[in-house]
Amino acid sequence: MSSDNGNSLPDSLYSADAVRAIDHYLIDQQGVSGFELMQNAAAAAFRHLVQRWPHCQPVLVLCGRGNNGGDGYLVAASAARHGMTVRVIAAREPETLGGDARKAWQKAVSDGVQVETWSELDAAARQSAFQMAGLVVDALLGTGATGAPRAPYDELIDAANKAGCPILAIDVPSGLDASTGVVAGPAVQAVLTVTFIALKTGLFSAQGPEYCGDIEFEPLLDHEAAAGSGQTPAAYRFDWEGLRTHLSRRPATAHKGVFGHVLIVGGDRGFGGAGLLAAEAAARCGAGLVTLVTRPEHVAPALARCPSLMVRGVTHGSELGSLITSADTVVCGPGLGRGAWGQQMLQQVLGVQTPRVLDADALNLMAERIPARSATQVLTPHPGEAARLLGCTASDVESDRLAAAAALHQRFGGVILLKGAGTVVKGDRAVPRILSGANAGMATGGMGDVLSGMIGAMLGQEHPMEQAVLLASSLHLASADAASDRTGLRGLLPTDVIDTIPRLLGRAERMMGGRRYEP
Repeated sequence: MSSDNGNSLPDSLYSADAVRAIDHYLIDQQGVSGFELMQNAAAAAFRHLVQRWPHCQPVLVLCGRGNNGGDGYLVAASAARHGMTVRVIAAREPETLGGDARKAWQKAVSDGVQVETWSELDAAARQSAFQMAGLVVDALLGTGATGAPRAPYDELIDAANKAGCPILAIDVPSGLDASTGVVAGPAVQAVLTVTFIALKTGLFSAQGPEYCGDIEFEPLLDHEAAAGSGQTPAAYRFDWEGLRTHLSRRPATAHKGVFGHVLIVGGDRGFGGAGLLAAEAAARCGAGLVTLVTRPEHVAPALARCPSLMVRGVTHGSELGSLITSADTVVCGPGLGRGAWGQQMLQQVLGVQTPRVLDADALNLMAERIPARSATQVLTPHPGEAARLLGCTASDVESDRLAAAAALHQRFGGVILLKGAGTVVKGDRAVPRILSGANAGMATGGMGDVLSGMIGAMLGQEHPMEQAVLLASSLHLASADAASDRTGLRGLLPTDVIDTIPRLLGRAERMMGGRRYEP
């Protein structure tokens, strides 16, 4: 998600209700007129339109009944004043508009904008309007809309998506829930979303990254309006660029014992690669020592792939005890399986207080028969695993990812990392974190194993638990983004991500200034 005007996105994310409260605060307590806010929003949206698509005409603006539609009318007015070919299709009769939206419609008409109502156009005229458009501006539904769009909004959204030209969404793509990121019906597939006042949580969670495209933020008047309004963020956004400074410099006198001994437990028969991916990722993330505990038949292939690892083949859980006590952190779950071997391994891991990362089949076994709560554990479920742990459906989890992460934290303690687009991290802090961005190439087996190993490595290097999770997950996504620049999305493999980790870590080390490692 980019910012073409060079401004970075703020970290605070707010629910739709909170953003409306901030808007009212500006109007009621700061003396700003609603129409002034609307004019500023439209000016900002038009500026981004021209910057992104300077020669893209005709412009077709789709306007709804509320203030979002008012923004659209003023964008159309700006386009007309700049000599652009522009027309407006209104979802409902604009004569029924009131307040600031009515003023905006009247301004557009006075500036010569052609305004037509969807119901007045026959099928041929509707088709022609979208076929001729070089750019569509979505100003149909604002932040207050929830649920599936009804007629005629659903028809307009469908036509916009089929037009074959780029779409600029004003504030939020119509059909996307601004609080949860849920899409309950048709939703605008924007190339660029210009959003105002404060960032909305739904733009970064669930299906938000898919429908928003690039995001540009415009505070309109006051960067401090959110804080002054007394509204509390629903979440904080994080990414690798903002977190890499938390990496500590390594002294020249350091030795492998300083940077943690990570024990990876996984790789039942037929799943040996999962544990190996986690172990190699831990090694690439700076762990001082990495031991992989797996089935005996996987030892030789693991050493052939990565000879820097220590690899132990075990056949029974009783062999695991001394290995756990010698480790600083344990990662359990990649390729663990749900059979007797995996159950024995997990029981041993849960029986000690060593900080642990639980993933994959460790979570499935916990959901089935081995519940465990601990302040020193990290759980990394995807929505399906989260649903099993909570006794609900994956759809329930995805309908409110922040609430699901909070429920997992309440039940299991520690730190929860709920995977998916807009990964959620919930620890003891009141406000959760949402990872900014998504990469479709990561939708392949083994990516989660890489992440669990990376988290284990960060924990072993004595980062506080939640910080370790934030560092590892943001580096994981950044490495996937960098690797997919070479491989494409379809060809991206977990090993490509692992191979890219050192390059990003090395860049972060060099940016610390001076010598890479200071004494």
